[in-house]
Amino acid sequence: MTTRRVSELPKPTEAELAILGVLWERGSGTVRDVHEELYAHDGGGYTTALKLMQVMHAKGLVERDDSQRAHVFRAVVSKERTQKRFLSDMVNRVFDGSASQLVLHALGSQSASREELKEIRQLINRLDRESK
Repeated sequence: MTTRRVSELPKPTEAELAILGVLWERGSGTVRDVHEELYAHDGGGYTTALKLMQVMHAKGLVERDDSQRAHVFRAVVSKERTQKRFLSDMVNRVFDGSASQLVLHALGSQSASREELKEIRQLINRLDRESK
């Protein structure tokens, strides 16, 4: 596979993100694994998962090991990198580049658990220390 930078890869669609979620959770998986996880309960077809994963392979979003009878797929980019990419895009497009506005809106519209608030405080304290 030709190595491309993450920023050069197309952004995954909602359906592709669901498949990537399965691959991130498992580390890797076959079309059958993805089909059973995402589509089997609602009667979705195996060929739907197959076609989506073939398209994702062509886009460079997943790698395919075809050394075995059942091809094994693995996400090319990590969940964290994908989250950062989507978040950066949203901050720029929706919040005029202001991460603080994103955080204020997120915390103002969704309730955070005590544990989440503790993690947020720790992050703010660390960022405050690093900026001095």
